[in-house]
Amino acid sequence: MTKNVLFIMCDQLRWDYLSCTGHPHLHTLNIDALAARGVLFDRAYVQSPICGPSRMSFYTGRYVASHGSTWNGIPLKVGEMTLGDHLRTLGVRTALCGKTHMTADVEGMKRLGLSPDSKIGALVSECGFEPYEREDGLHPDGPRYPRNTAYDQFMKNRGWPDENPWETVANSAEDVDGNILSGWFMDNADKPARAADEESETPYITSRAMDFIREAGDTPWCLHLSYIKPHWPYIVPAPYHDMYGPETHLDPVRSEAERDTPHPVYGAFMEERVSRAFCDDGTRTRVLTAYMGLIKQIDDQMGRLMAFLDEQGLTEETMIVFTSDHGDYLGDHWMGEKELFHDASARIPLIVVDPRAEADATRGQTSSALVEAIDVVPTILDYFGGEAVPHIIEGHSLLPLMHGQTDKLRDVAVSEYDYSMRDVRRRLGVEVKDAKLTMLFDGRWKYIFAEGFRPMLFDLQNDPDELTDLGADPAHAEECARMEKLLFVWARRTSQRTTRSDAWIAARDPSLGEAKAGILIGYRNEAELREVLGTRAGCDTKSDKAP
Repeated sequence: MTKNVLFIMCDQLRWDYLSCTGHPHLHTLNIDALAARGVLFDRAYVQSPICGPSRMSFYTGRYVASHGSTWNGIPLKVGEMTLGDHLRTLGVRTALCGKTHMTADVEGMKRLGLSPDSKIGALVSECGFEPYEREDGLHPDGPRYPRNTAYDQFMKNRGWPDENPWETVANSAEDVDGNILSGWFMDNADKPARAADEESETPYITSRAMDFIREAGDTPWCLHLSYIKPHWPYIVPAPYHDMYGPETHLDPVRSEAERDTPHPVYGAFMEERVSRAFCDDGTRTRVLTAYMGLIKQIDDQMGRLMAFLDEQGLTEETMIVFTSDHGDYLGDHWMGEKELFHDASARIPLIVVDPRAEADATRGQTSSALVEAIDVVPTILDYFGGEAVPHIIEGHSLLPLMHGQTDKLRDVAVSEYDYSMRDVRRRLGVEVKDAKLTMLFDGRWKYIFAEGFRPMLFDLQNDPDELTDLGADPAHAEECARMEKLLFVWARRTSQRTTRSDAWIAARDPSLGEAKAGILIGYRNEAELREVLGTRAGCDTKSDKAP
């Protein structure tokens, strides 16, 4: 049987904005159906709570400190192996429809003589994916962000004469006088986008994914279907724009005490423009109306896509991974956007459907195991029968959990954030090298190490909403010290020796390997060398003959 993988990622989808993860009003029936067919991993965390670094960890299976792409626009080093690199050796066509937020290491490619328009150069530039259609979903007017000419042509064929239909049609509304109202402005979030549903980004890229699947035929494939939504601009076409009024919105999770004496870094992020905007109830209401509509649109496209797999006869041979690159504060903790480590931001939905009989025992279950974004690559590699490469991939395959072979993969989940590119760093007077945060979560205690500041600490057993920071409480100093030791253990891992595995090193003969190669260190004379080599040879011979 041919194996395929459909690796679906949403952008900025919170873990708790699905009905299968507990939202009482947002009924995501098609995503719920995926959870019923597979395993819902209820405690999944990203390796960084911002698009670029998170995705580079998803695609490499490596922590941010290992792959080095620490913020949006920081290139992924040319030598980093990605999902496509691992799968191509197995004969699997690995392609992209949608977003990666990848920035190519142009200088590294020049140094190695790799042309971006060569076969290898194109793959390196596109994070290891064959770019069937890259759609990063940000195409404002101006030279910085390239346009998707395929989408522009699609909209032109639909009768839109706009120069930039992404900006003025898919992500704008209009008033009764025909004036265009930009979706960038949050005051317009509850208005219908000018585009019809089928013209907007989510249905469009779903259609392109179907095109790829038809074209791939019997060749094993791994398709990364990566949606830009429900990421901002927060705007959605009819009929989704008014499906979820204020009566369906959850109250913000926040307390006045959080603003009294916050951790300096947290306090600085609360002062960001987007955070102050989400503290306005009217703005938050308008955004939530659109945000929930965008999720419902994604869910409807999941139903369309799963029906297509059924029609193509591919359902029983296709693993499905459904997830998000990070969450969205949406006003929780007096914050907008993402970037810090409350569950609203760093925790993600993760559903994996393994169609094989080996996964039947856990089908429909919810796993409470701590899992990370870096577990996706080794899971897909394992599914295709590839050998584990733990000296390169730092995550763990989820299949042992799904096949009932274990109930635990790790003791702590780790996430990192480099805020050097944010104005927060300047306002705090922090040097670029010190603008770093590292989170460890052991299932109860969430600890954030902040270079140059005291730590943050949350007890999710007694404070599941993460409203009380215990990092400055002397009564919890021992807990902070324990978590700091765990951070030190994690930081001491070997992560840069990717060219040789532990198994390769262990198989070497450390005592006689050099002598056999003619490197004679420490021998006093030839007789001693002959004695040692002869003795060892005799031992090797006896070992060979032993039963």
